[in-house]
Amino acid sequence: MDAMKIANSIPMWLACALPVAFVILQAVLFARGAYKSGKKLGLNDKQMKKAMKSSAVTSIGPSIVVLSAMLSLLVSVGGPIGWMRLSMIGSVMFESIAAGFGTASVGVQLGTSAGGVQLGTDTLTPEALGMAVWTMILCSIGWALFATFSANKMDKIEKKVSRGNTGTLTTIASCAIIGVFSAMCASHLSKPFYSMMMKADQITMSGAWKNALACVLGAVIMFVLTKVANKKEIGWLKEWALTITILGAMIITALV
Repeated sequence: MDAMKIANSIPMWLACALPVAFVILQAVLFARGAYKSGKKLGLNDKQMKKAMKSSAVTSIGPSIVVLSAMLSLLVSVGGPIGWMRLSMIGSVMFESIAAGFGTASVGVQLGTSAGGVQLGTDTLTPEALGMAVWTMILCSIGWALFATFSANKMDKIEKKVSRGNTGTLTTIASCAIIGVFSAMCASHLSKPFYSMMMKADQITMSGAWKNALACVLGAVIMFVLTKVANKKEIGWLKEWALTITILGAMIITALV
C-alpha cells in the first residue's frame, strides 16, 4: 500500500485526533483554573475578559506561522501526523529534522532535490513513514518526562535562586527570554555569511538571505509598532503588534 495513503487514511486521522483532543482538554482546564485563580486574586470580570482577549489576539500570529509551516510537514508525512505533532510541539524545524533522521535510517531521504527542485516525499515507503513517526515521538518524550517530574519542584528552585527577591527571578526570566530569541535571530542573521564562506548554491543562498531579511523586518516592524502604540496609547495595536509583525515580515519577504 502507498505510504501517503496510509498517512492520510481514516484510522490515522482517528489515532491522531485522540492526543489533539487531550491538548484541547488541557487548554480548557488551564483556562478554567486561571479564571478561578484570577477571581481569588480579586480581578473583576472586565479585567479577566481583557486578559483573555489580549491572549487570544496575541496567539493569532504564531498560530498562522505554525499553520503555514504545517504545509511542508503535510507533504512529507501526511495531514494527520502533521496536525497532531504541531498541535502539541509547534516546531516544524524539529519535526522535519526528526522525520528526516527516521526515514534516513531505512535509506529514504525526505525532500531530496534534483535540478534545484524539491521532490517532496515521492520515495516514501510504509517502513520509512513508521520510522519517521517513531523518531518524532521518541525524540520529544524527554520534554514531557522532564516537565512531568520537575514541575512540582520548580517552586523550591525559584525560592533558592531568588532568595525571596521577586525582582531577581524576574530578571533571570527576562534574560532567559532575551537569550533564547537572540540565539534564534543570530542563527538566521549569520546563515547568509556562512553560506558565502561555504560557497553554497544559489537556492541555499537565496533562502539564507530571505531568512535574514525576515528577521530584520520583524525587528523593525515591531519597534515601529511599539513606539506608535506607546506614544499614541493605542491599546488594540499593542495586542495585534505580534500578529502584524509576523505577517508583515512574511509577506514582504515573499514579495522580495
